Amino acid sequence: MKLISWNVNGLRAVINKGFKEFFENIDADIFCIQETKMQEEQIDIEIQNIFKNYNSYWNSAVKKGYSGTAVFTKEKPIKVTYGIGKEEHDQEGRVITLEFEKFFLVNCYTPNSKRELERLSYRMLWEDEIRDYLSKLDKKKPVIYCGDFNVAHEEIDLKNPKTNHQSAGFTDEERNKMTELLNAGFTDSFRYLYPEKENAYTWWSYMFHAREKNVGWRIDYFIVSKSIENKIEESNIYDNIMGSDHCPVGLVCKI
Repeated sequence: MKLISWNVNGLRAVINKGFKEFFENIDADIFCIQETKMQEEQIDIEIQNIFKNYNSYWNSAVKKGYSGTAVFTKEKPIKVTYGIGKEEHDQEGRVITLEFEKFFLVNCYTPNSKRELERLSYRMLWEDEIRDYLSKLDKKKPVIYCGDFNVAHEEIDLKNPKTNHQSAGFTDEERNKMTELLNAGFTDSFRYLYPEKENAYTWWSYMFHAREKNVGWRIDYFIVSKSIENKIEESNIYDNIMGSDHCPVGLVCKI
């Protein structure tokens, strides 16, 4: 099974910047996107045609032009849920869960702690709640958890760890929450296959020619239940795909 995840930073903006071609060429079984930045009523014929061979599920934020997630799957899921059942978290369209026969697929756009870490305390609450949510799913069947998690876990996961220490996305608090998640029975698929691979990034600032210089961060993930880590065949970073400040990531799994 081939799965793709991509923070598109505005679906309508990226459609004609290579998204359509990548979507068609990659021919994924499941394709997840974050930061759709659109409401369902804004889905026009052009967008519908791109996803016409897939079952489509959208979760939009109450606030227009903000956040939002979507999942496109060839196989129809048994059940689809939106959010994590906590009203304080479920206003921003950040989570979609698809239940299949053998696993749960959870697509997530994690809240950013923002400059000056103004949202860090909220982020800590979010991390505890999403870990609890994933752990409960994992007790029923294995989980594949993907998306933009807004954290570089280890120093190897960003170009300049020393100068970015305690910046949003690389605070000790956020990194420790990722460690807690992995210790709760989950595996970072990319580091499972490539524990020492350097200069592997999924997000670059639009400033200072960061992408051209590959001054980036790895903040987009496929994380799986430890019980199925032996089924991981490949974990990809498609850093040659443009159109967003993030690039797509992929997982090939024998589940």
